Amino acid sequence: MASTSNQPGTARDAAADSSHPFRTGWTAFAAILMIFGGAMAIFQGIAAIAKDDVFVTTSNYVFRFNLTGWGWIHLILGIVIVLAGCALFTGAAWARAVGIVLAGLGALANFVWLPHYPLWSIVLIALDIFIIWALCASGGERERV
Repeated sequence: MASTSNQPGTARDAAADSSHPFRTGWTAFAAILMIFGGAMAIFQGIAAIAKDDVFVTTSNYVFRFNLTGWGWIHLILGIVIVLAGCALFTGAAWARAVGIVLAGLGALANFVWLPHYPLWSIVLIALDIFIIWALCASGGERERV
């Protein structure tokens, strides 16, 4: 007699499907947002490195940094965020934790970048906060039987 545990549609297959990293879609959405946000950070970094006078500087802001230095920070952080976003598509367990940390660092970098490009910094901060939420919200869900 054939074993029923190898038949498709059994409870075992349902449990295996529920452990897939994209079971809710939030992880995939966070990965797409990380790739997009990282690409935008790369472009910010390139613009700051190539031409400092593209951005307006505020004279009385608490955080005063060299734009070229911030350009390199945004460029490197953007590359790492894009790579972590791509790693989320593979289902790597470490990519979720790294994604949360990198999104937090991205939000912090954009907070300090506020006097140079305020509207875009606010958009990227909101994007990073949503990435953190999406990666945390989809991590602990279990299938209900």
